[in-house]
Amino acid sequence: MHDNSILVRARIARFVSERIEPAIYRDRRPLTIEAWEVPGEPVPFSEARAATYRPFTVGQPWGKPWGTTWFHVTGQAPVEWQADGTRIELLVDLGFTSGQSGFQAEALVFRADGSVIKAIEPFNAYVPIDPGGAVDLYIEAASNPDVAAGGFTRPTRMGDTLTSGVEPIYSLRHIDIALLDREVWQLDREFVALGGLMAQLPHGTMRPAEIQRALERAMDVMDPQDIAQTAKAGRAELAGVLAKPASASAHRITAVGHAHIDSAWLWPVRETIRKCARTFSNVLQLMDEDPEFVFACSSAQQYAWIKEFYPELFERIRARVAEGRFVPVGGMWLESDTNLISGESMARQLIAGKTFFQREFGVEPQEVWLPDSFGYSGALPQIVAAAGSKYFLTQKISWNETNVFPHSTFDWEGIDGTRILTHFPPVNTYNSDLSAAELALSEHNYAEKGDANSSLVPFGYGDGGGGPTREMLAAAKLTRSLEGSPTVEISSPQSFFERAEAEYATPPVWTGELYLEFHRGTYTSQARTKRGNRRSERLLREAELWAATAAIRSGFVYPYGELEGLWHTVLLQQFHDILPGTSIAWVYRVAEQEYARVATELEAIISGALGSLSAADGDSGPVTSFNASPFVVDGIAPLSSGVAATAGSVRLERIGDGFVLESDRARFELDDSGRIRSAIDLRTGRETIPPGALAAELQLFRDTPTQWEAWDIDVHYQRHGEVIDAVDGVAVTEESGRVTVTFTRSFGASRLSQQFSLEAGSASIEIATHVDWHERQKLLKLAFPLDLRAERAASEVQFGHIYRPTHDNTSWDSARFETSAHRWMQVGEPGFEVAIANDSTYGHDVTRQPRPGGGTMTVLRQSLLRAPLFPDPDADQGEHDFRASFTIGAEIADAVREGYRLGIPLRSGPLGQGGAVVPLLSIDNPAVVIETVKLAEDRSGDLVVRFYESLGARATAHVTFDVPATGITETDLLERELGEPTALVSTTESSAQLSLRPFQLVTLRIARA
Repeated sequence: MHDNSILVRARIARFVSERIEPAIYRDRRPLTIEAWEVPGEPVPFSEARAATYRPFTVGQPWGKPWGTTWFHVTGQAPVEWQADGTRIELLVDLGFTSGQSGFQAEALVFRADGSVIKAIEPFNAYVPIDPGGAVDLYIEAASNPDVAAGGFTRPTRMGDTLTSGVEPIYSLRHIDIALLDREVWQLDREFVALGGLMAQLPHGTMRPAEIQRALERAMDVMDPQDIAQTAKAGRAELAGVLAKPASASAHRITAVGHAHIDSAWLWPVRETIRKCARTFSNVLQLMDEDPEFVFACSSAQQYAWIKEFYPELFERIRARVAEGRFVPVGGMWLESDTNLISGESMARQLIAGKTFFQREFGVEPQEVWLPDSFGYSGALPQIVAAAGSKYFLTQKISWNETNVFPHSTFDWEGIDGTRILTHFPPVNTYNSDLSAAELALSEHNYAEKGDANSSLVPFGYGDGGGGPTREMLAAAKLTRSLEGSPTVEISSPQSFFERAEAEYATPPVWTGELYLEFHRGTYTSQARTKRGNRRSERLLREAELWAATAAIRSGFVYPYGELEGLWHTVLLQQFHDILPGTSIAWVYRVAEQEYARVATELEAIISGALGSLSAADGDSGPVTSFNASPFVVDGIAPLSSGVAATAGSVRLERIGDGFVLESDRARFELDDSGRIRSAIDLRTGRETIPPGALAAELQLFRDTPTQWEAWDIDVHYQRHGEVIDAVDGVAVTEESGRVTVTFTRSFGASRLSQQFSLEAGSASIEIATHVDWHERQKLLKLAFPLDLRAERAASEVQFGHIYRPTHDNTSWDSARFETSAHRWMQVGEPGFEVAIANDSTYGHDVTRQPRPGGGTMTVLRQSLLRAPLFPDPDADQGEHDFRASFTIGAEIADAVREGYRLGIPLRSGPLGQGGAVVPLLSIDNPAVVIETVKLAEDRSGDLVVRFYESLGARATAHVTFDVPATGITETDLLERELGEPTALVSTTESSAQLSLRPFQLVTLRIARA
């Protein structure tokens, strides 16, 4: 027989699109439509139902950008529609575009009593009608603009209600009552599944030919003019090929219902709340019809929104959780960024999330679920384990530009040596539709072939929500065991991990961070949000410390509820499209308001606690300083108060073409352009600046990424830079123990000032940069060329640091040309080291470059500002402040101390009648850092203290508590006593002896007498 496959397959495609699909609905009729446009922000159903509705016609425009229109739809199905094998449904087309689900108009459908049925979305546009065929429904339609319709580089004003206009952007196409033919619908699903499988199998083999002929016979036995009456015959022709089971060696897929809902991105947080309601109602409706459907949902914050705004929906979710079908996963407050948030923030994401899931549902997720964050800190495995979890899932590393990640299932080893079983779904998406192409891709990409044979596929429309559809569930059923296809079982993430763990006794190990070779601009975009996060983290530390101290010392009422609420606000802003700077303008307008509120409320808590501790009589008494840092600052012990005193001397001298700032530790020389041309460690006489080089140099680069504007910094930026060296003015300030030189500059449309300050006794020159920024598509860096040859650079991460090579020997090294760090980076060669610290900067790069006179020098740069045009066309415009410090002769311990000094400044206030504040605890080894001091989450009044080893070495420490106590125990992050202590060696009534491995994180709970 000659091969006519091309013609047959073309016939199949046409038959499906022109005959089967139009026959899925036997009949459809228009309904009576009325509408009411909400004048402002969304309103609850009760208010909408009471509104005045006006007649509305199909084809009529509706919906200003970000608006809400309620449609009231009434009517009755024809009596003759009551036929076997059919179902009456509502079909709605709000004017959907060709864009993807979740990025345009959406709606939620209510019964007249206010109960939610399900959502209307571009690829899920039906609603089941109750028996009897009567229609009396209310549709809350959101006219959300498709912000990314022009791609991810073009500016748009659609990202904020202040700029998006008021003209309608959609036209209603239809709201009909329709009669679904179940037999034809199933026939359509079988054609799609078999046709997809046929396309994936090797041409010229038996199985695709067999499927092709079965499809051809099915077309032959059906009447194209009467599909409804002949669909059964067509399905009978397909039964044989559908009944053939998968081979014994078929790849095993666990399909997990999923809907990745970004908690803000190309929509504001307020719209995310409604997206959650739409998605979850879709899921619940599917569960009512399919008892095998299992759906996994992360982010306690999203459940909390549903509980607050849709309580009836939340109770339905609660019932399905109890059945094990609506599965809370991840255990985090939401799917946060993991590069930029602090160690304590990462801990609180898990503490808040798990606490919510345990309280509301009695469940504790065992996996951390972060499919879409922009890279994963090497500190994460330890924090995950410390929260009582065992597994980790991500998908995002499939986006790497340069290297293909080598594993699908592996042990991920963190900076302290903790390992967690990790899965990287080879399907390369977290929004699968379970098509034959994606199932085949999952098998093809699976890296552990021969050693194991299981992967996970998250399926359902995501990013903007929507979730699984009935078509996806049909695909799963048809491929449960189908020859030529991987097997598909719908189940939970935990069941997958348990199976993977059982079948793969010795998985490969990946050590250190999971660096995303893409989206490197997220370390820098939206600098105000990043500063707001860093400030909030610092104020939360201070508020908890001083409130706990005051509660124990003076009976201050610890503000449990207020602190929890403020933490939740900060955790929300750490979402992986908010903090990284990749959301629309509206999101950042709200974020700045929220950070301002957080700061105001935390300052009030701190003021109240310190007032209680000081018991001041007006402003009487000497001025004292409160030190919330874990290190001595200006003579004040950690976690205490006292009168600040600086040791040593400092001088400022004007020389011919510059300035000298000198302490008894270091000598810095500035030229008249405001750059450091010499930095000498007076203890050793070592010069830090290479010959002819200038440090603290502002460099401006062209920043035009190829694909994702706010997300990316592409390596070609390095070829287009200029130095900002023009000076408008210079000013000199000399204070007791501190000298400052200030340079003002202008460039392009922007202005800035830089203050160089040196304090007595310090080896750190501090650089305060104020920028009034009005550039577009530019990248501003602060560069430090250093006269040392560093093989690697240390970057602070959560509860420790990691080393990255400064060369680009391999493609992995070369791809890591922009990296994140927290408060400091440190580089060195044997015998001499340098640290660069910051107060709110995350993006950095470190390179080795030729040194004048021979050898190489190391150049470390901080990325201060960007100016991307999408999704916020005005990103970063306006005023910004940055503080950095340049410390010479700095070992890792010095870098750690400097990071805390710059990040947690002393707080001044009256000493008052209470005298100096005595710290609640002290520790005899500065390598073991006191990170958190607070009262217990269970509101028992117990004291909780968190420590970590900061130098990457084994350490012992003796901790002394000045707290009446009845016992000291080591706990996990959720403050539950560990069965076997990992660091606690011994205790007395008032002390604890610790033995820590490198970078170990330890939480102690002190039961108060």
